[in-house]
Amino acid sequence: MSTKRTTTTAHRGPIALMSLGHACVDIYQGAVAALVPFLVSERAYGYAAASGVVLAASLLSSVVQPLFGALTDRWAMPWLLPVSTLVGGAGVALSGVTGSYPATLAVVAVSGIGVAAYHPESARVARLASRGSHTAMSWFSLGGNIGFAAAPLAVAAVIATGGLRASPLLALPAVAGAALCAAALRALRAPGAVAGPARASRGGEGRDDWPSFLRLSGAIMCRSIVFVGLSAFISLYVRERAGGGELAGTVALFVLYAGGAVGTVAGGRLAARHGRVPVVRWSYALTVLAVAGVVLVPGPALYLCVALASAGLYVPFSLHVTLGQDYLPRRVGTASGVTLGLTVSVGGLASPLIGALADATTLQTALSPLIALPALGCLLLRPLREPALPEAITQHRHPADAPERA
Repeated sequence: MSTKRTTTTAHRGPIALMSLGHACVDIYQGAVAALVPFLVSERAYGYAAASGVVLAASLLSSVVQPLFGALTDRWAMPWLLPVSTLVGGAGVALSGVTGSYPATLAVVAVSGIGVAAYHPESARVARLASRGSHTAMSWFSLGGNIGFAAAPLAVAAVIATGGLRASPLLALPAVAGAALCAAALRALRAPGAVAGPARASRGGEGRDDWPSFLRLSGAIMCRSIVFVGLSAFISLYVRERAGGGELAGTVALFVLYAGGAVGTVAGGRLAARHGRVPVVRWSYALTVLAVAGVVLVPGPALYLCVALASAGLYVPFSLHVTLGQDYLPRRVGTASGVTLGLTVSVGGLASPLIGALADATTLQTALSPLIALPALGCLLLRPLREPALPEAITQHRHPADAPERA
C-alpha cells in the first residue's frame, strides 16, 4: 500500500504543478482575444485591425511551435518552461503601453513565441509524468483551460480599472507560472518521482502513422478556426445580439473558456471509458449543433449555446495531443508542436478574414461559415482508428491506470 501511495503521489504532484503552470501560460493566449474590445474602444480599431492583433499572436507561434517540437525530439529542454512563460507574459504586459499599431503587433507576436516555446516541451514532460493516463493529461490540459477562462476576467479587472496603460500588471501570472514550472521540474527530478528513460521522454519505438496524423491535424485545424473565431468576436457579437454592454461580452467570453475547463476533464474520463477516437468524433458532432445555435439563436439562450460550443470544442483537446503523440511515437515533440501549435494557431490566421467579412457585411454573416467546419472535421476523423500506447509509456504505467483504455 505504501508503494502504491508513494507512486501515485509522485504521479499527481508534478502534474498538479504543471497544470497550474499551464494555467499561467495560457492566460496569455486568452488575454489577446480579451484585449480586443478594449483596443476597439480605446484605440478605435476596426474589426479587421483588431483581428490583426490576434493574427500577430498566432502567426509566428504557428511557424515556430513545430520547430520547438522538432528540437525537443532531439534534446530535452526543460529550461524552456520557465523562460518561455516569462516571455509570453512580457509581450502581453507591454501591449497596452505601446503607442503604435505596429509596436502592438510586435509585442503580442513576442508573446506568441513564448507560448509556442512552452507547449511542445510541456506536453512531452506532462505525458511522461502522466504515464499514459488520459485522465492525468486532461488535468494538465485543464490548467490551460483555466488560464483561458481567467484571461477575460484578469484583463477586465486590470484594463477596465486602469485602461490599457495598466497592462504591465498582467505580467504577474508569468512570474508565478515560471516559479511553478521550476517546482514541477524539481519534483520530477526528486528521488522516487515518476521517471522514464531518455528515449521515452524524447521519442520511443513504434511506427509513425502519418496518414492518420495528417487527418487528425486537419480536423484540429477546423476546430481551431472555430475556436479562435469565437474567441476573437464572441464578446462583440453578444453585445449586438443580447445587449448588456462590455459586461455581457466579458461574461460570454468567460463562458466560452470556462465551459472548456469542464469539457477537458470530461474528455479524459470519457476517453478512459469509450476510447479517444469515438469521443473526439462525438465532440465534433456536438460542436456543429452548438455553433449553429451561437450564430442563429437570439437573446439570453445564446449563453447556453456558447457553453455547449465550448464543451464540444474542448472535450477533445487533450485527446488531440495524446492521439498525435501515439500516431507519431518516434516524434513526440513534433506531434505536440503540431497538435498544440501549427494546427491550433491556424485559427489566428483565419481571424482577419472573419474580421474583414464582418466589416463588409455583418458579424453574424461572418461567423456563419464556422458552422460547417466541425462537420468537415467529422469527415476527416471517420477513418481513424485508436492507436496503441507506446511501449515506453506502458512500461512505466501505474497499475491504477490499467483500466483506462489506450
